[in-house]
Amino acid sequence: MPVLQILSDLHLESPQAYDIFQIPPKAPYLALLGDIGYATKHEGEYYNFLRQQLARFRVVFLVLGNHEPWHSNWDVTRARMRHFEHVIKGVRENTCNEGAGNRNNTPGTALGKFVLLDQTRYDIQEEGDADVTILGCTLFSRVPLESLDDVSFGLQDFYKTDDWTVEKHNARFEEELAWLNAQVSALRSENRRVVIFTHYSPTLDKRAVDPKHGTSRIQAGFSTDLRGQLCWESECVKLWAFGHTHFNCDFVDEKTQTRVLAHQRGYYSNQAKGFDVEKIVEI
Repeated sequence: MPVLQILSDLHLESPQAYDIFQIPPKAPYLALLGDIGYATKHEGEYYNFLRQQLARFRVVFLVLGNHEPWHSNWDVTRARMRHFEHVIKGVRENTCNEGAGNRNNTPGTALGKFVLLDQTRYDIQEEGDADVTILGCTLFSRVPLESLDDVSFGLQDFYKTDDWTVEKHNARFEEELAWLNAQVSALRSENRRVVIFTHYSPTLDKRAVDPKHGTSRIQAGFSTDLRGQLCWESECVKLWAFGHTHFNCDFVDEKTQTRVLAHQRGYYSNQAKGFDVEKIVEI
């Protein structure tokens, strides 16, 4: 069975800790589910951090969180992350061509594979696990009309991300939800086990919501109840991991039998309970 380390919301931007935060490798796959830092403002530091992980893990998955484009915009951030993905692919190909590949991927030698999960499907190719597919996207959330003002004025995203509005946030959510549903629909017929990685939360289950924020007027900016959606209801989805809420959980939804996981560090000065950088997850 595939074994992963799943982390999110490291918030290495404040205080800056890209060069000192360590993730001891306990699994071949590392999934970073957003809010790792500022991907554009701190571009050099952010990419160096990713390279450090690529020297230690076979595959590093990255979902963009809402903090990644702060002090820039979504289009630029996505474009630069795709360029980074392209650069890493080129480095790996050159290493293989030179005969310098290292199957164990030890630091200082070959780099692991970098996968930007931005409406992305990734099929695990390992022997014995070839039926596992990872789907990933930011997801965003559905902000209803009655919460629009609270979320628009209450969240920093709409001040610190250029050219970003609640209307664009909602439109992107609907696009990504439709993509997830379409992907899961196709994968059901392929008889595959599916893992979904998002930054935003797909549930309002009490086990996934910090009791301190259960009645928050801006909760719609963090979570959306996806009950009734194929991507949530389908029996082929075995794990859904997310971030953004700074509240950790790990439970099995009784109806769908999907494991629901959030494993977030949170801000340096206010870290989430239950975070363990060495935690592993088996699919």
